[in-house]
Amino acid sequence: METKHMTCVVCPRGCALTVTVEDGKVLSVTGNTCKRGAAYAEAEILHPERMLTTTVTVDGRRRMLAVRTRSAIPKDKIFDAMHVLYGAHAAAPVRIGDVIVPDICGTGVDVIASENLA
Repeated sequence: METKHMTCVVCPRGCALTVTVEDGKVLSVTGNTCKRGAAYAEAEILHPERMLTTTVTVDGRRRMLAVRTRSAIPKDKIFDAMHVLYGAHAAAPVRIGDVIVPDICGTGVDVIASENLA
């Protein structure tokens, strides 16, 4: 049995959570003041995900284009995704929400533009 301590980031309250884990299963979550905190802790322990924001090159320009994943991707795919995005580029014009890289690293999540570029 293992005990992990974390701070909940679901709301501004920042509850100090204590999570008990055994054989890859969450046995208990304490310290949370709402159900969302328990759900956050379980997801963070079993399948952590993160949003990815970065920039990509714009063809023929000296500026970069701000991009982000449409939703969170598995935390263990972040460096693979960054490697793909290092070689990615966009062609102007670009509108917010345009897909720059579809299905990044087989996650089913698209990388989209975060800004307009004429």
